[in-house]
Amino acid sequence: MSYRIEGLAAQQFAHLYGLSEAELFSRGVLRVTADGPGFPCRITLEEAEPGTQLLLLNHVSQPLDTPFRSSHAIYVTEGAEEAASFVDEPPPVMRTRALSLRGFDYHGMLKACLLAMPGEADLRIRDMLKDQDVAEIHAHNAAAGCFSARIVRD
Repeated sequence: MSYRIEGLAAQQFAHLYGLSEAELFSRGVLRVTADGPGFPCRITLEEAEPGTQLLLLNHVSQPLDTPFRSSHAIYVTEGAEEAASFVDEPPPVMRTRALSLRGFDYHGMLKACLLAMPGEADLRIRDMLKDQDVAEIHAHNAAAGCFSARIVRD
């Protein structure tokens, strides 16, 4: 079972790059500086290096009008231009975290869910994709609950 994990499209955040703190705040966005681990960029799917400027904002990860519509805080590296893409392997940032995997059908309804402990992401993704009712998987960091990435069949 082949799958693909892609970072979020940078274009949807580019209008925020370079705005003042006040302009960001008026949009519900904060500029933060990575000071250690715990700042995974949802565009590059990499852990931000200390000193990196990121934007902290709310992201709607499941936009369909169902009871499972979902949004949560995410980080994006300010100035990131290209979304990462991984085929048949999770990005390193997803390999070291406990993940909540949520499998949705084409109508945005939850069909399956499970936890993947560090090192189990690939196995658990493949297990979930065996269910033909699962159109896509949303990975969330299990502890903080924030959206990590969308996983689709390749």
